[in-house]
Amino acid sequence: MTTADLISDFLEYCELEKNHSELTILNYEHYLRRFLEFAESKEGDDFGPQKIDMDLVRSYRLHLNRMTDQKGNTLKKITQNYHVIALRAFLKYLAKRDVRSLSAEKIELGDAKRKQVEFLEFEEVVRLMDAPLKQKQTETNKIISVRDKAILELLFSTGLRVSELVGLNRTQVNLDRGEFMVRGKGSKDRVVFMSDGAKHWINEYLKLRADNFKPLFIRYSGSKDEIEDGEYLRLTSRSVQRIVNAYARAAGIVKKVTPHTLRHSFATDLLINGADIRSVQSMLGHSSITTTQIYTHLTNKQLKEVHQAFHGRRRS
Repeated sequence: MTTADLISDFLEYCELEKNHSELTILNYEHYLRRFLEFAESKEGDDFGPQKIDMDLVRSYRLHLNRMTDQKGNTLKKITQNYHVIALRAFLKYLAKRDVRSLSAEKIELGDAKRKQVEFLEFEEVVRLMDAPLKQKQTETNKIISVRDKAILELLFSTGLRVSELVGLNRTQVNLDRGEFMVRGKGSKDRVVFMSDGAKHWINEYLKLRADNFKPLFIRYSGSKDEIEDGEYLRLTSRSVQRIVNAYARAAGIVKKVTPHTLRHSFATDLLINGADIRSVQSMLGHSSITTTQIYTHLTNKQLKEVHQAFHGRRRS
């Protein structure tokens, strides 16, 4: 079996056995095809998995580090690491199949600086939440203002990803219980909980709706070629990004604010107020605690209390 065939088998394994998302599989395919193209240029068209060794991997990583696009930009370190993560996952699959190749454990990831986590201070959250209702109200735009208010309240009170928010249907959200199930990355289900404010504004928005369309959030501009369940009118992730950004500017917030900023703000707000990190991990739908730990250096209440209690005491 050729390496190309093994890559195809691995991608099917990711889909059927590992239940990876479509996006993850597409990324793995892109990264592994790039590796195969590089390896065949070095080893020839008869390149097999037994030829993968540390020298080849080192050459490949050097190749990635020197790659440039049409503008002369190099690959970011974290993007280079994504290529290596895909290769390691493939090598683990080969080991599972008893196909002779390099051990995945021998390949280490390069150091990569994480993006700085941007979140809103509480006062900024309040200004952002108030922004939709400060717009000039007319009969035409009232429902849009209330819809947008509901979106902002829901994002901040649940920590939803924007893709999860736009995928919501009306029947999915239980306003009496204030909770609902959502399917996140990797088709993993989790329960999310709404604040009283989010419940109130979603209810107010639905009372203004004169339709029975399935999507929870729909658009009110552009073409009105409606299909029976209103799926054509469902807000897109890009639309919600524009909505959040517009209200942030209207609220005078100078930071770049996206739906993911509200997700970060949700997490930091919980931790600052004493929530344990495992609970926050569950509420965010992170598969690894390591992902959630990016917030702890911003919110470690105990360290702040130690600093206030002991720093500079001799100067007092």
